[in-house]
This record gives sequence, C-alpha cells and structure tokens, in this order.
Amino acid sequence: MKKITIETIKRKKNKEKITMLTAYDYPTAEILDNAGIDILLVGDSLGMVVLGYEDTTKVTMEDMLHHTKAVSRGSNHSLIVADLPFLSYHLGITETIKNAGRLISEGNAHAVKLEGGITVLKQIHAITGAGIPVMGHIGLTPQSINQLGGYYIQGKSENDAKRLINEAIEIEKAGAFAIVLECIPTELAKKISESIKIPAIGIGAGPDCDGQVLVTHDLVGFYSRMVPKFVKQYANINQVIYNATQTYILDVKNKEFPSHDHMFHLSIEALKKLHDGGILDESI
Repeated sequence: MKKITIETIKRKKNKEKITMLTAYDYPTAEILDNAGIDILLVGDSLGMVVLGYEDTTKVTMEDMLHHTKAVSRGSNHSLIVADLPFLSYHLGITETIKNAGRLISEGNAHAVKLEGGITVLKQIHAITGAGIPVMGHIGLTPQSINQLGGYYIQGKSENDAKRLINEAIEIEKAGAFAIVLECIPTELAKKISESIKIPAIGIGAGPDCDGQVLVTHDLVGFYSRMVPKFVKQYANINQVIYNATQTYILDVKNKEFPSHDHMFHLSIEALKKLHDGGILDESI
C-alpha cells in the first residue's frame, strides 16, 4: 500500500470517501493500518476510552505524546493526525507552535488537529505557517463541553448554522487541509462540505461529508455502555473479552490450563542429572 499523505487526502474530495479511525496504541494502529485505513487519529478521546476520565479536558501534552509515539510505531501506511489537547493552544502563539511541533518531531505525527472556529484562526494560521499541517474541528467540540453544557447537536438554529458555515470557510482560509464536522445535522453538514474546497470528515454528520471518522472503541464494541446514535457497531469485543476471561478463570480453577500443549519439559538426560544431583526429587 502507498503511503497516505496530506495531498492524498486533499485529492480525495469529491472523488473517494476518506476513512478515519482513532488509535491510541501500537497493536491497534498496526491492525488498522494493515486494514487500509486512510487516517489514524490519536484523539484526546483517549482520556475517556483509555485513561478513564469523564471528559477530554484532563488529557495532557505528555499523554498525547506518549500515545502518538506508540501509534507511529505501528503505522507504515496511514496518515497520523494527533489532537492538540485542552489548553495546549490557548496560552499564546509561541506555546501553540511549540506544542504542535512536539507532536510532529517527538510524536512522529504527520499533522495536528485542534478544536474551535473563529477563536482559533490565529493558531491555525501560525501552526501552518510553521510548516505543520492542521486539521480543523467544528460543531460539537468535546474540549468545550463545560461551556456547551453537554453533548448536544450543533447548528440547529439559523444563526448557529450560518456561524458553522462561516467557520468552516475561515478555517480553510487559515490553512487547514481538512476539517472534522461533529454532531451536525446532515443537511447542514452537506452544505458545509459543498462550501469548502478541503475535505470535511464527519462524525454524526451524515453521509454527504467527504469522509467519516469514529472512535475505534465504539466501532468494535469495546464497552457495554450506551453506544452513540451515530455509531454503527461492527463487532462486540467487550463480550469476546468477557467470555474469554470467564473461560480462562474456569480453566485455571479446574486445572485444565495449562495443558500438555502449553508446557515445557526437560529432556530425559537433563531430568536424570537433576535427580542424581539432588536438585529435583524423584516425584518430579
């Protein structure tokens, strides 16, 4: 498979749907990469699905670097995009560029993603000006969950719809190569996609975006809790792991594991020497 680049993604608009999934570790990245996923997103969603936080605001730069490094080691084909975490791009342009640069130089990501519209245009312009590709993210922005008051559909009113369309256009002008549209009504997402020349990748934004992204843990059913409406669950890994664990527990308690196939044995000669030397008694 050919290496996916920023230009590869940009050329897919209006020609071929873009596929994107989250990855937070080496084995997951390797599986998704081998399957042919276009973009691996090291999302700050790792705060919830890997680290057990209630939301993404607790995720740090060190968390993101740690997981981005792991994902980069498992990928040879996919484009790796890493999230800039909460407050890593709000404390001045110098700090913003530094943090974005770390995800590229230390984490080996190919691009960074940051949330927000008009309020982050200066940051997008500065990061891209430093030679770092940027993916935008508007609609439901989880880092702003406290301000939004919950996980709600965005862009349902006329004013909000106009704002989101304008934000997408301005984010493109600021230099972003793509944009994520999260939890936006299908009709509005279609309009936004048609209003910009860069790819719009949807999550809970309908089929008319240029691509789709999901949290892999949702996709494969890693949790037994409620699945978001916009998720199609393609597997139930939670049940697979649960069943395997219960079987393992029973096998160990019933002395059925390890069996002969899972043991290592001494040769007859080595066993005799250990017996003769008094290291092992004859009952072994």
